[in-house]
Amino acid sequence: MSQFIDPQPFDSQSDTFSRSELRKHLRQQRRSLSYEQQQQASEHLALNLLNNPDLHRARHIAIYLPNDGEIDPRLYMDLGRRKGIRFYLPVLHPIHPGRLAFSPYSDDVELRPNRFGIPEPAFSDGLRRPAWALDAVLFPLVGFDEDGGRLGMGGGFYDRTFAFCRLRPRLAPKLIGLAHDFQRVRQLPTEPWDVPLHGVVTDRRCYRFRRPSAT
Repeated sequence: MSQFIDPQPFDSQSDTFSRSELRKHLRQQRRSLSYEQQQQASEHLALNLLNNPDLHRARHIAIYLPNDGEIDPRLYMDLGRRKGIRFYLPVLHPIHPGRLAFSPYSDDVELRPNRFGIPEPAFSDGLRRPAWALDAVLFPLVGFDEDGGRLGMGGGFYDRTFAFCRLRPRLAPKLIGLAHDFQRVRQLPTEPWDVPLHGVVTDRRCYRFRRPSAT
């Protein structure tokens, strides 16, 4: 029987770990999971997402295809489609550098690798859904803490795309990070440009955060 990795939070406060070293360490941990461990994590993630109250009324959800050992949300996507949920994949915006567009995704959509080698649909003005019109966005994390601090790949794509959420929180979709629970660390510093999360869902539990009000 496959076993979960020890869920004790990693000590990111250690002087021996910089932000980039922490990112490297956590990526190595998730890449080291066996196929069976990834499958088990995917099943638990799907159940936790189905039970997450932030998603109960969501009908238009941005999601991702797993890469680099990221926790796999495809089982949740399969189950969600049976409930009438429409899913969208992020696409690198060809006109606004550093931002994302969101295109409808189904099994018959052709995917091509972008410049990072990540499969994505072709960019199409006619099919894109605006970021503000999504009900929820599920995106992968490299690390997170229980105060809502998060560590991504460092590209800043989601922060730039959803920067409007800080000023117009009522228009904001639910922003939910996905990760293996062992990617939780004791504390992560936040940056002024970080867009706050509503929560994080892992293979073990759901974390919900209080978002600051717009000023």
